[in-house]
Amino acid sequence: MPLTKLQFKPGVNRETTSYSNEGGWFDCDKIRFRFGFPEKIGGWQKISGSFFLGTCRSLHPWVALDSSKYIGVGTNLKYYINEGGGYNDITPIRLTTSAGDVTFDASANTLSANVAEVDLTISLTSASGFPTNGRIKINSEIITYTGIATNVLTGCSRGQNGTTAAAHSSSAAVTCATLIVTDTNHGALENDFVTYSGAASLGGNVLANILNQEYPITSIINANTYQIEAREVSSIGSITTTSGLNPTYVFASTSDSGSGGSSVVGTYEVNTGLDTSVSGTGWGAGTYARGTWGSAATTVVTSGQNLQVWTHDNFGEDLLINVRDGGIYYWKKSTGLAAPAVDITTLSGANTSPTIAKQVLISDIDRHVIAFGCDSETNPGVQDPLLIRFSNQESLTDWAATATNTAGDLRIGSGSEIITAVETRQQVLVFTDVSLHAMQFLGPPFTFGINTISENLTIASPLAVTAVEDNVYWMGQEEFYVYNGTVQRIPCTVRDYVFSDLNETQFAKVTAATNAAYSEIWWFYPSAGSEDCDSYVVFNYQQNIWYYGTLNRTAWMDRGIESNPIAASTDHALYYHESGLDDGSVSPSAAISSYIESSDVDIGEGENFMFIRRLIPDMTFRDSTNSTPTATMTLEVRDFPGSVYDTVTNSTVTKTASVPVEQFTTDVNVRLRGRSMAFKISSAETGVAWRLGSPRVDIKPDGRR
Repeated sequence: MPLTKLQFKPGVNRETTSYSNEGGWFDCDKIRFRFGFPEKIGGWQKISGSFFLGTCRSLHPWVALDSSKYIGVGTNLKYYINEGGGYNDITPIRLTTSAGDVTFDASANTLSANVAEVDLTISLTSASGFPTNGRIKINSEIITYTGIATNVLTGCSRGQNGTTAAAHSSSAAVTCATLIVTDTNHGALENDFVTYSGAASLGGNVLANILNQEYPITSIINANTYQIEAREVSSIGSITTTSGLNPTYVFASTSDSGSGGSSVVGTYEVNTGLDTSVSGTGWGAGTYARGTWGSAATTVVTSGQNLQVWTHDNFGEDLLINVRDGGIYYWKKSTGLAAPAVDITTLSGANTSPTIAKQVLISDIDRHVIAFGCDSETNPGVQDPLLIRFSNQESLTDWAATATNTAGDLRIGSGSEIITAVETRQQVLVFTDVSLHAMQFLGPPFTFGINTISENLTIASPLAVTAVEDNVYWMGQEEFYVYNGTVQRIPCTVRDYVFSDLNETQFAKVTAATNAAYSEIWWFYPSAGSEDCDSYVVFNYQQNIWYYGTLNRTAWMDRGIESNPIAASTDHALYYHESGLDDGSVSPSAAISSYIESSDVDIGEGENFMFIRRLIPDMTFRDSTNSTPTATMTLEVRDFPGSVYDTVTNSTVTKTASVPVEQFTTDVNVRLRGRSMAFKISSAETGVAWRLGSPRVDIKPDGRR
């Protein structure tokens, strides 16, 4: 019999059954298509051994006038500028107290009874002054607790921080690392960061240098008090690891009876936000059409309870940043990488600058600073989620609209809030929760005009959109869209697969990414079993095809200032992508497991059995660094669409044949019998790059029974 060429349509199709998708691809991971043929994607390498705190949701690259390359890194806890692989903390300051406003209280006591190594309650002689939850040390054992009942610590977790649970005798010293901090109307939230200065020793183990450093706030007691955990002197940056902070705790003694003195100053960074969405708060809370049309939204967005998302843009070589539903801040390069960004309302000459906004950008052509979903000139501090304001041309500070400048405002008339805005070559597209609008520069006296492009559409998140030249692509809550002069739904052959696998409670984390070198738009999303982005779907806009896979990435920027795309992961690191062939998240690099599998192929209408006795591979391992690169080709047959592939019928004729294939493999003998066949290629070795061609199989009809 003549050989049969296996040629499959490019792209993956999950909208039909495998049996009805004959001649197509049905499943894949970590592959792409080039010239219609599948190949393994490129690898990734960690940029440096440094890490950032929190989960990064946005990246912003730029080059300064002195050719310094910077990347803005916005996380739920901090804002950094990455330079040369190091992370420089420029998180804005929210509040600086007056000297003496901050005081500290430490606690220590003794056991009132013996403690066995399995006990989950610990009785103290007196629990007076102890925080309601905290971290204690008895002899060499570190213990955490979650409550106090009279003089008994409850909810104890024994043997913490690498120590071992042990028995302790009555009267043993109980020391506490958790300090209660008093600062009236501190305005802090749990996980906020504060830096103390001017503190004196508490009199025992908690020395002045222990206090005078940066701390994360571990718990809020009330509007005037909160808790921190004393640690040895170490900068937040230097103790950042893949698991976050890893401090060496300092436990107070009975001699730590002081308050820190009358000169303590607390410097508080802007409130942190969540790294995961909470039902009932933030973007996406509530159901579609909740409340009456045109009425105000009933869902309250509470500071610190929404997913923390930063937007950023450049004012020359300087940086303008905004935390969603928070302030707008300015970092001036000349102040240095150690200086925090400052609120634009505090800049010299500031005139009715917005105090709160959902997003900020600077229009490239006309050089206006534009704030979306901000407060008005006449009602400062009260956010209007549909209001757009723009500054005077070439000004960060002049926002008061006059007859002699170009400052002003616009208000969108549909929807309940602005979700995001993206700039193209010709205009700024503004998305609300139900509509899309185009904002264009007109010049004086109106400066900007806005018109509605489309209504009755959705966008998955503020991060779910990306622009490629004059085309804008985004992921909605049920569809994929493109704007290229008009709004169009993009036919998607994996639509049901993606949206049925998506964790809808975490829609706000969906992130769009452009990989222009391969004409790809990626969307990273949390799968149904994940709280963060662990999967992706790709639209190749040149070939007009789709494919998907699994990969943990939370933010992305395309190549530009660097020759490779850069992405962030939940392991608190940045990665160069399309770099090498392997997974560089570990050392040494690990193999990337990639595969693609076809739908079923049969003879005629599937009535006759087929007998397969030979496979002739066609693939290239060009660009592999492995001296003996291999991939595995698998042929699977079955008798009916509802039967499984891997049933062995007898000792010589099976349902599955998997064979390793290298660059010099000419042919492979197999013995397979069934009514339909599927083809799969996979690889799981380091240093392997592969691209499939058109393999051939030796097939002959084998009757109907």
